[in-house]
Amino acid sequence: MPIVKGLEWTFDTEAERYEKWRPGYAQKLYRDIFAYIPLGEDSRAVEVGIGGGQATRPILQTGCKVTAVERGANFVDLCRRKFQAYPNFSAVTAKFEDWDGGAETCDLVYSASAFHWVPEEIGYRKVFYLLKPGGAFARFANHPYKDKGRPEIHEALQRIYAVYMPGSSPDAEYGWEDAQRRADLARKYGFTDIDCALYHRTRTFTAGEYVQLLGTYSDHIAIEEETRKRFFAQIEEAIEALGGQITLYDTMDLQLARKP
Repeated sequence: MPIVKGLEWTFDTEAERYEKWRPGYAQKLYRDIFAYIPLGEDSRAVEVGIGGGQATRPILQTGCKVTAVERGANFVDLCRRKFQAYPNFSAVTAKFEDWDGGAETCDLVYSASAFHWVPEEIGYRKVFYLLKPGGAFARFANHPYKDKGRPEIHEALQRIYAVYMPGSSPDAEYGWEDAQRRADLARKYGFTDIDCALYHRTRTFTAGEYVQLLGTYSDHIAIEEETRKRFFAQIEEAIEALGGQITLYDTMDLQLARKP
């Protein structure tokens, strides 16, 4: 979905739905992170924008101490409950750009589908400040794409979007050049040993499940409630009329960078 700056606040209003319907990430992605920066009980990590905690458990399971920095108080409360069995987990309610965790205190700073909300120059400079020499930054995100196997569903949904969200257009499928370009941003801020990778999967939803997922996207949450109900009802009806299911084609990208 397109990123609309200024709508960061919307996610916290749907914290429970977000936690339920937003996906996690490929296990190979975590294996690649741990090969790049081994973690253990003596390590410390900071997660930028924990959301519903979709990316957190694999890091905690290394024994690493994780501090989540999240602007949404509802998300912080949810994740404190979700990870209460992990004494190595803590969370603070703050915008990452305003929070000070101390210079050169972290082995890893990571962010899953959240770092794009932080102004680039502020975000990369803050990560560099937090990391110990040799520490790593891992930024990753999921980029869903339309149902490539059934273009009739995409066409039907675009007709509905033209009414309720005129001017919006679906993102192009995320590719290798996109990943390389985004990964190379870190070079401007003094990072080295830059690498990136892509991972793929599909997710299939019923019509009802799909509108639940749409209810976690910032630009959809921001629509006036009664209008949003009509919008979602028409999307659900369109999918039901075309077989009752929709498949998304996901591309996950991973950016790795090291502080010298």
